[in-house]
Parts: sequence; C-alpha cells; structure tokens
Amino acid sequence: MTGFVSFVGSGPGDPELLTLKAVNRLKAADAVLYDDLSSGPILEHARAGADLVAVGKRAGRPSPRQDHVSRLLVDYAKAGARVVRLKSGDPAIFGRLEEEMTALRTAAIPFEVIPGVTSATAAAAAALIPLTRRLTARRLQFVTGHDVTGALPADLNLTALADPLATTAVFMPKRTFPALVAALIAHGLPAGTPCLLAENVSHPDQRLSRDTIGGLAAVLAAQASAAPALILYGPLADGEMS
Repeated sequence: MTGFVSFVGSGPGDPELLTLKAVNRLKAADAVLYDDLSSGPILEHARAGADLVAVGKRAGRPSPRQDHVSRLLVDYAKAGARVVRLKSGDPAIFGRLEEEMTALRTAAIPFEVIPGVTSATAAAAAALIPLTRRLTARRLQFVTGHDVTGALPADLNLTALADPLATTAVFMPKRTFPALVAALIAHGLPAGTPCLLAENVSHPDQRLSRDTIGGLAAVLAAQASAAPALILYGPLADGEMS
C-alpha cells in the first residue's frame, strides 16, 4: 500500500508558530524528514516511535544530496509510511519543494503541502514593523542571496531590487550581501537605505540589527557569523512609523 507525504512548513523555529495542521501531521507521521532549523522542540510533536531523519542543508557544512532526500521520501512512501517532510519556514519559499514534488509525482505517490510562517514575516513581526504601507511600500519581494554554487545569482533583476518603494527580503544573504549592495547602489539605490539583519529569528538567541545597506555590507564584508539570517531592506526597515 502506497503511503502519503505531507510537506509541512515548520516556521522559523519557534514551535508556537506551527499551525494546528502541522502539529496534527507530526503526531500521525511514521517518519519525519526534517531540516536543521526544524529540529529541537518542534520534533517533540512527533509521535513516539516515528523515524526522525535529519536531511537539512546548511551553507558551508556537509549536507545530504537533494536526490538522496527525494529518494528517501519515495522509499518511505512506497513502504506505506505516512511521511512528514518538515521544512523550515514555508515549504514553497526557497525550500527545494519543486524537486521533491517532482520525484513523488514520478513515483505516483500522493502528497500535500501545508504552508508555514516564513522568516520574512517572522522577522518583521519581531522587529515590530509592517512589510507594506500605502504609498511608500506598496510592493514586497523575496530573493535568494546565493545560487547553487554559493555565489550571488547572476540573473537578478537589479532594477526591481533597487526600487526604493519596495520592501525586499533577502534569504540566505550574509556571504553575498556586500556584492549585492554594490550592484544595488550602481542601479541607483541609496547606500543609506535602511535595512534589518535578523539572525536566528524566533529562537531564544534571536538578534535584530538595524543599519543601512552600506553600513551592513561593510560589517558583513569584515566578519559574518554562521547564524542563519535574513535581511530586510527598504523604507520600513528602520522601524520608524509615520
């Protein structure tokens, strides 16, 4: 009997940000394949006896290959297991979701996707700022800070990313942010544009640092911690409310 896979968004790490549906799937799962940022207290919701398999990827660290993760999903499901693929944040945002769904479709295995709180909204909530505002921040855009090689993607729409009336969230940003800022300034975005560096969002050691894009680029060029992070920049990132 073929099993079933639930792609579950775990949010940024605080177990209280899990949805009720996410908790219910964890309680019923025979196997949980989880990302690094989805571990810890979140896994306490898994039922006793479930297989807990770490498959997370972290920059600069040994990580399982994507085809290996997809193979595990297929193998567990073919054995009849109820599987939770626990992804940090929201599964559909820079989470390699499409590749894993493709593997399941090819193997004729049914699945569902359960959304989660993305780190961009969690960071804004922690900083007590909105992501949009009438007239001055009408657009919100998400972008990854690196490609499959770890470099800044060469095909970024820099005109859009340099829009001073947009709020931009940069995922996995720290190693390439100085290069991104240089490109943004070349496309007209002022170096004094406010930004927020959010590290370990929603965890007990969460750290929020406000700066300008120029100032933060200089800080990260000199030294960047290994903590998972997200950067917001744009008119609202300084936290000043009109």
